[in-house]
Amino acid sequence: MSELAVHTERLTKIYKGDLGRKDVLGLDDLHLEVKEGEVFAFLGPNGAGKTTAIKLLTRLLHPTKGKVWILGRENSIRTAMENVGYIPEQPQLYGYLSGREFLHFVGQIFGLKSHERQQRIDRLLDRVGLSGRAEGLLRNYSRGMIQRVALAQALMNDPQLLILDEPMASLDPVGRKDFRDLILELRHQGKTIFFSSHILSDAEMIADRVGIVNQGKLVSVGKLDDLVTSQVASVEVTFTIEPSKLDQIDLKMEDAVVRHQKVMIRLGNEQDIPKLLHRIDGWGGRVTAIVPQKKTLEDVFMAELGR
Repeated sequence: MSELAVHTERLTKIYKGDLGRKDVLGLDDLHLEVKEGEVFAFLGPNGAGKTTAIKLLTRLLHPTKGKVWILGRENSIRTAMENVGYIPEQPQLYGYLSGREFLHFVGQIFGLKSHERQQRIDRLLDRVGLSGRAEGLLRNYSRGMIQRVALAQALMNDPQLLILDEPMASLDPVGRKDFRDLILELRHQGKTIFFSSHILSDAEMIADRVGIVNQGKLVSVGKLDDLVTSQVASVEVTFTIEPSKLDQIDLKMEDAVVRHQKVMIRLGNEQDIPKLLHRIDGWGGRVTAIVPQKKTLEDVFMAELGR
């Protein structure tokens, strides 16, 4: 059985209200286990409790009740965080430093010797795609570039566990792909990655397991393959038809999209395909595609949120 990289029990955070305002429940009795060597995606809508949970894991907040273990040690122990890399939701870096200078500063905090620090910085800058732009001041960096520097600093201490809060939110499609590739590379090296996200497609591509949180409570957790089954959730049938015949088609009871002379109908049951094909033939239509749609992480996510 794999060891646990992250373990929480009854983790709860209540924010005290000011000036007569009601207290706010940020996280409610979270019990979570993340195994060593896996990629775990922590999903939820804005305000669900993702950032609160991550700040509790990294000791940036103190819990109202409950405990956190990081790599087998309570995170209240200072040395428990030595093998952790972290990216906050909105990194705030020293704007008067260049990207390279900032990474040197981080390396000094970790006690890396000058030669080792320089080698590691060069390697990380190349890996995050900033090797040619590392001399510019951070205050002139785009949000995507700041995110890349933040990722490099999170890897500076060669951590065993990465805790990342919305790490792909500011990246363009190329940057997101680079980030996903790096996450998979790090997993291959045996590292554990815990990241929050609202970009479900990214989570679906790289996560081994996912947890869905809503209104401070963990509402679902499991292996991605178990949550997103291979079962066909619906079937999309596309056909063309003469525009003059569209008025003859009763689409009121169908999940249909009509564009010019092309019609797409989504069926919730594969067994209804023959019946629909017979109707299309009677309308004088020509079928161009029959595409089964499998259940996606978005389907699971929206179902858990009750939408």
